Amino acid sequence: MSTNPASAPGTEPSTADDSFDPTGSIILVVDDNEQNVELLQAYLESMRVEVLTAFDGAEALSLIADEAKPTPDLVLLDVMMPRMSGFEVCRKLKNDPATANIPVMMVTALNELGDIERGVEAGTDEFLSKPVNKLELLTRVRSLLKSRKLAQQGDDKDAYIRDLERMLEQTRGVD
Repeated sequence: MSTNPASAPGTEPSTADDSFDPTGSIILVVDDNEQNVELLQAYLESMRVEVLTAFDGAEALSLIADEAKPTPDLVLLDVMMPRMSGFEVCRKLKNDPATANIPVMMVTALNELGDIERGVEAGTDEFLSKPVNKLELLTRVRSLLKSRKLAQQGDDKDAYIRDLERMLEQTRGVD
């Protein structure tokens, strides 16, 4: 009898594209409920990512703006929080050119169509309903992190091409 290693106790199920390694990625978890934060941290632990936490929207924005702290590669954001809603946090992130490319996944108990529309209007990249399913969370997180990495690689290549074009123009001007 053969056993599937992905279903063996103590192993993680395969999620999405196993060729992408999220190790070292930075994820900011924002939720005013400490138990929710701890649960998401526990789920993300298997991905070997660094998890930063904030307990309201204002704290999340301050943490992201703090140049002494690393910029997150992904924000997992509750919607209903004191001081500033997740919708408002997402809108502020997406309207700031310095943070507009950070993917945001709203993790919320709200699941009405109007709430989803408000999230999309605010700029969220993904919606995940509570209670959170671990496999669904890890699959979506991996997908968003992979997309961000590919976008960053594309930006790096674009910058490299622009540098080459400038050097080529400079050499043409020398002739």
